[in-house]
Amino acid sequence: MDAIKGKGEQGMQNPGGQVDKPVGPHFLESMLPKVVKRRVHALKRLQVQCANIEAKFYEEVHELERKYAALYQPLFDKRRDFVTGTVEPTEEECEWHSEREEEEELAEEVKEKAAIEDAKKEEAVPREDPKGIPEFWLTIFRSVDMLSDMLQEHDEPILKHLKDIQVKFSEPGQPMSFTLKFHFESNGYFNNAVLTKVYKMKSEPDASEPFSFEGPEIIDCEGCLIDWHKGKDVTVKTIKKKQKHKGRGTVRTVTKQVPNDSFFNFFNPVKASQDGEMDEDFEFTLAQDFEIGHFFRERIVPRAVLYFTGEALEDDESFDEEELEEGDEEEQDDDDGELGLKA
Repeated sequence: MDAIKGKGEQGMQNPGGQVDKPVGPHFLESMLPKVVKRRVHALKRLQVQCANIEAKFYEEVHELERKYAALYQPLFDKRRDFVTGTVEPTEEECEWHSEREEEEELAEEVKEKAAIEDAKKEEAVPREDPKGIPEFWLTIFRSVDMLSDMLQEHDEPILKHLKDIQVKFSEPGQPMSFTLKFHFESNGYFNNAVLTKVYKMKSEPDASEPFSFEGPEIIDCEGCLIDWHKGKDVTVKTIKKKQKHKGRGTVRTVTKQVPNDSFFNFFNPVKASQDGEMDEDFEFTLAQDFEIGHFFRERIVPRAVLYFTGEALEDDESFDEEELEEGDEEEQDDDDGELGLKA
């Protein structure tokens, strides 16, 4: 009986009825008659032209993003003012009809009763209302897995001073890029008012591999120099090490600084190799950095309040679950298909 290949596998059957190993596209093309191969080459030229048009499309998308970023910015500025407490929203601006409104009102009543009871018991002086929305951005960092993985305990006091995160797109005529701007209030850790991270992008087919083009990709990034106050740099730690003199046998203690895990290493990224040669660890670190930058741009900055409340996290989890379920279902279908063929 002839062997039957499973779904997704390709083989060529020889006259003896046996199926050879799967073959690549270049082998298939080489087997075509010369006149057909000539026409396939013409189709490939058309495909390259399509890729170049697609690149132009993404350039215009970038211009649209830049245009609409200017329309969003006044709203984001108002968000910053509400978060920092610079401006108090009006009653009208605070009106919000939630699906959980009844539950929230009930919870509020319980809180008010508890507060009255506590006040009676303690006879305490009423505390001042907090300014703005305390620890707004820090709460987001703690909640989002991608960011909390970078977050260290010694980073948290610094991020309490984070006022805003902005995305700025490159100007017309400039190479495609976007910049993340982290605005900090005056603090006891560093002098910078703004920390920046620039992500450089490429949106054109590679001359050597034009068919691999799938839209803009981040190709490099640049951080900034943080002007730390003396003894406040959380990206390094000081360790003490004992050294013994070989001849005299005396022991001395030396101190030196070594790298320390911190979110603020985000502003001192690894650099892409000019020759393109990278080991797996380096390549993974670089890819992870690009993913984080893209996530800030596409998700965190535009939908910050929903990550603060956790609603965006629920949406992300639902999406992941749906994606997983679909993948499982496809894998099950494949298994069923193979079983059916083998039977």
